[in-house]
Amino acid sequence: MESPKKQPMYRYLLVLTISATVGLQTWRTLFDNFAVHMAGLEGRHIGVIQSVREVPGFLTLLIVFVMLVIREHRLSALSILALGLGIAMTGLLPSFPGLMLTTLLMSFGFHYFQTTNQSLVLQHFDVQVSPLVFGSLRSIGAASNIAVGLVIYFLVFVLDYSQIYLLIGVLIVATGLWALTRNPIDRPTIPQHRKMILRRRYWLFYLLTFLAGARRQIFVAFAVFLMVKHFHYSVQEISILFMINNGITFFLSPLIGRAIVRFGERKVLSLEYACMIFIFLAYATVQSKMLMAGLYILDHVFFSCAMAIRTYFQKMADPRDIGPSVAVGNTINHIAAVILPTVGGLLWMIDYRIPFVIGAFLGLLSLTAVQRMRIPLPPSAADRV
Repeated sequence: MESPKKQPMYRYLLVLTISATVGLQTWRTLFDNFAVHMAGLEGRHIGVIQSVREVPGFLTLLIVFVMLVIREHRLSALSILALGLGIAMTGLLPSFPGLMLTTLLMSFGFHYFQTTNQSLVLQHFDVQVSPLVFGSLRSIGAASNIAVGLVIYFLVFVLDYSQIYLLIGVLIVATGLWALTRNPIDRPTIPQHRKMILRRRYWLFYLLTFLAGARRQIFVAFAVFLMVKHFHYSVQEISILFMINNGITFFLSPLIGRAIVRFGERKVLSLEYACMIFIFLAYATVQSKMLMAGLYILDHVFFSCAMAIRTYFQKMADPRDIGPSVAVGNTINHIAAVILPTVGGLLWMIDYRIPFVIGAFLGLLSLTAVQRMRIPLPPSAADRV
């Protein structure tokens, strides 16, 4: 069998994945400083903008209707184009309404690419290879995060925020335009349903997707805040942790893909969820600054195992349901993004440990639910990538 890395679809998604990763990392790295020092925003403005950033993720189910008129790989390219435009325009509109607009545009591009990217992998690579492709793309994404972080570090000495946003945004727009001229489909695939799909037999996929999104929001919203608030981590120390996380992800993601192929989704996810219970309980009790850093790195590492939820769905679903079901799954995943940060923030005010105990409970629910997986283990394909 031909190596998936030689297939046009892999190369196509690789280029777009690098663009999406570079774009989001650029936005994240510069945004807070740009919003405060250039746009003069306050904390209440930042909170609203961050909530707006999650709205497109919640609306990814609308992709089903967009695909009635646009082929999925072209929608991926258009999503990257929107992402690039949003980033390029960010520096040109230094105001609260301007940043609301550019954040919404950027986020629609990123979330819609993420959804079509997952769907295209599941459609164009078989069940023995898709975990390896997911692992490879995630690894390249981590390397891109490190690279763009270093580039921005040096660019800030010669360019201002607006110029950096414009430069990176224009490069991403160029990538999107290039992708619109490509046709990476070199073999027939099963036609996808052009409607929303909600099936009772996919309940476990929906549940695991929701729980993964909920745990991820506790990690994103409160783990770094705990490090800064209680352990007084500096910006430099947080940046170093980000670099370490991406470095580990670069090397580990392909190995996780191979582990899914060799051991199956249930065992890999069981390991993740069991470790999540321990990590979240440790967040609630740890008193050591160094141990807190270790927990944060472990948390990030184990979340890479979440790709097994998608490959499980690929093995048990009707192939015609993959595209619309991935879109619905991403919407389910983002339900928690709308609810948990606000609820968790209120609970934090009572006792900062409560959100992390809830995270441990969600891990226990996930560990219990994943034992219901019943899929045959595929033969080893670890040497194919």
